[in-house]
Amino acid sequence: MIRIMAQVSLYPLGQAALSPAIDEALRILREHDLDVEVGPMSSLIVGEEMSVFTALQSAFRRVAEQGPIVMVATFSNACPTPGKKEKSLTNKSIGHVENGFDGPDAPSLKG
Repeated sequence: MIRIMAQVSLYPLGQAALSPAIDEALRILREHDLDVEVGPMSSLIVGEEMSVFTALQSAFRRVAEQGPIVMVATFSNACPTPGKKEKSLTNKSIGHVENGFDGPDAPSLKG
């Protein structure tokens, strides 16, 4: 099974209040056992590929029953999972350089 991430934005059109449609979509996404991270402009959804697509289709259909909407989604199987601790980079010296200069200024090049 392939885990994917989707960045999703939902825009209810011509509705008196935006949050009921958005809250309903988020509730449906969470019902499908997906990791949902809500942001100020979009939400990140992480899960098994079929679960993500099924949940988004279900959320779109349910919210579209309330009125016109636009849903924008970007999918990736290559982005790191939010909240997962990334491996840190470690630097290791591989050499030492010495020169005859006393300070950080480079010598002037005059011909």
